[in-house]
Amino acid sequence: MSPIILRPADFAAAAAQLIIDHARAAIAERGLFRLALSGGNTPRAVHAQLVRLGAELPWNRVQITFGDERCVPPEHADSNFGMARETLLNAVAIPAGNVFRIRGELAPEDAAREYEDKLAAFASRLREPRYVHDLVLLGLGEDGHTASLFPGSPALDETVRNVVATTGPKPPPQRVTMTFPLLNAARHVAFLVTGAGKHPLVEEIVAGGSAHPAGRVQPENGAVTWLVG
Repeated sequence: MSPIILRPADFAAAAAQLIIDHARAAIAERGLFRLALSGGNTPRAVHAQLVRLGAELPWNRVQITFGDERCVPPEHADSNFGMARETLLNAVAIPAGNVFRIRGELAPEDAAREYEDKLAAFASRLREPRYVHDLVLLGLGEDGHTASLFPGSPALDETVRNVVATTGPKPPPQRVTMTFPLLNAARHVAFLVTGAGKHPLVEEIVAGGSAHPAGRVQPENGAVTWLVG
């Protein structure tokens, strides 16, 4: 299925509505909505709209994971989990046990293995070869990276593991990230991209043949939507 580009007038509200629509469909069909959150600053406004527009969602049927994490404690300003907790998780009625966080305070490889094992255990109960997200939210860096899959990283070539330790070019360098095999097992991936400077990069990736890491997010049995603001 070819990627879709949407350029909504209200980026944050449209992104939140997309999440809500996927949540309602997944819960109606399977009883659970599995959502992977992204880091960075773009999701902040989206989370605020999700809290506002999604107040009636059955949050007890939502399961949260994280596409990547910086190797810092959850209270650290750079923690993706910390940002999500502040802007979304503390504002909705989601049970703590439904939030699968990457423990960034651990050694990177230990955190990656622990997270991989946790997702694998849940997938095994559903007889899935890999954990299947209903919706994965991803960002896009100016260098074409997504999650913590950076150009030139050995993590780009991972074909077996679902979560690995890696490093990034900006502090804090130690990261834990989902890999392409796990991202491409999702039913739907939505890239949330803001900033006019990234528009040509989005067009290049969507046109195909891009060498950028984000261009390798191609779900085997799912779809990709680009929300561009």
